[in-house]
Amino acid sequence: MTLRLTLACGTAALTLLCLSAPVHAQLFSEAPSSLSQYTRADLAPGVGCDTLGAFKAADLASVHAEAVAGSGATPAFCRVTGTLSPEIAFEVALPERWNGRFYMIGNGGHAGESIEDPGRVAQRNAALALGFAFAQTNTGHDTRKEPGASFVLSDPQKAIDYAWRAVHLTATTGKAIAAKYYARPVSKAYWNSCSNGGRQGLIEAQRFPADFDGVIANAPWVDQTGFTLGALWNQRAVADVGLTAPKLSMLASKVMGKCDAVDGLEDGLIDDPRRCDFDARRDVPSCAAGADDASCLTAAQAEAVMKVYGGPQRGGKRLFPGFMLGSEVVAAGGPPGATPASAWLNMIVPAQPGAKPADFSLAEGTMRFLVHKPPRPDWDYRTFDFERDPPMLDAWGKLANAKQADLRRFQRRGGKVLMTYGWSDQILQPLMGVDYYEQVQAKHGARTGDFIRLFMVPGMTHCAGGVGPDQFDSVTAIIDWVEKGKAPESLLAKKIVAGQTVRTRPLCPYPQVARYSGQGSIDDAANFCCTAP
Repeated sequence: MTLRLTLACGTAALTLLCLSAPVHAQLFSEAPSSLSQYTRADLAPGVGCDTLGAFKAADLASVHAEAVAGSGATPAFCRVTGTLSPEIAFEVALPERWNGRFYMIGNGGHAGESIEDPGRVAQRNAALALGFAFAQTNTGHDTRKEPGASFVLSDPQKAIDYAWRAVHLTATTGKAIAAKYYARPVSKAYWNSCSNGGRQGLIEAQRFPADFDGVIANAPWVDQTGFTLGALWNQRAVADVGLTAPKLSMLASKVMGKCDAVDGLEDGLIDDPRRCDFDARRDVPSCAAGADDASCLTAAQAEAVMKVYGGPQRGGKRLFPGFMLGSEVVAAGGPPGATPASAWLNMIVPAQPGAKPADFSLAEGTMRFLVHKPPRPDWDYRTFDFERDPPMLDAWGKLANAKQADLRRFQRRGGKVLMTYGWSDQILQPLMGVDYYEQVQAKHGARTGDFIRLFMVPGMTHCAGGVGPDQFDSVTAIIDWVEKGKAPESLLAKKIVAGQTVRTRPLCPYPQVARYSGQGSIDDAANFCCTAP
């Protein structure tokens, strides 16, 4: 079904790590109802696959082409791999019947993933099955040989390739290869990725507006340096206070108990965490003197929690948003028999004493290898002074942050951006996305929604997962927006457990929110409408 803003409201009060694409997102699930009919793939190659082995382009250091037989739902395709100088590995996959479109995915964290990674191959094959030409890159390094951000030790150029250059070169080269193979240019190009991949997509729209017609930026890592400050701040706060898994689960239950019904509906979801007045020092039981069990927080633990919510400070002013109420969510899932744990565990709070949370590990690598010039592999975060040192991140931010709010060049050529963010994201702070969207809105005014829309997802953690409906098809939405002018008035999100859909909800263009009509099941999207908060 398609949800529209014209649905009438009733009278009732109205979660490493950084992934390249939403693992659980229902890519292409609404393709059969697409106005663009983008699954129609009837364009045949104009040259043989083997001829692409002689393809020439600027910065192309090596290229190889091979014909790959079809298997199952994956059609036969021409696979072109190669290297863009100095070490940017790329792949372009060209199906035997083409729909005229180019589709590219990005990278998580500090990138460097193998183009043979099973998850990336699965995304390639899904795109090929619908007739897309597909492209990907490792951004210029192999994380198996150069883990984290240590790739700059072998060649400083790799920092620039990671920040933006590899994606741009792969996009332009990939489209040229597709045009050569099919003897006609790419009709439309689309980007779909999450986290660092969302950052990459926004940078494309901001700096290289001709590369893509539609950009899907899920949980985009808009402000890499702001996130880094936040992770250092959180590590400073939680490192020595003993926040355990049981305590985090208790905290999550207290937050949900206080915040769930603030939106007028008790449904296990926090609609907009900013509307809830929660203070761990007041709303969580305090441990008695000498006590420290799972039913309470010590004064130091409560202060640490509030620092995570508050975000890093400098001179009494917030440098960067903290994490949202609900990001500590406990959700079922994981290996069979595993005990559900707070989403903060391993990400913000270490699972074991002395271990490093994933967010901090990412930030520490950024500081050691990308911020410091020359790199300082032994840099100790405890030496960082939040009053004195934040400006040291500025130079790297100019390369890597996707904060440019002026999208006029992208807008003028008809480009569209569809952003999503989980309110319960436990890896990247959701307000990173909200703040960016509001900055774009301040720049572009009332017409902002004509070319960029943000969809906040209650209860969803990083890219997918959590307690809320987290599976939706943003690809069909953006293709119909780009090609047919149909802006997404809502996205239909599903919560699927053990193969069964247990809840559906409309996701609404920010700042609109989904409100219950007062009648029917609260698990059925048909009983909700998008409205102003």
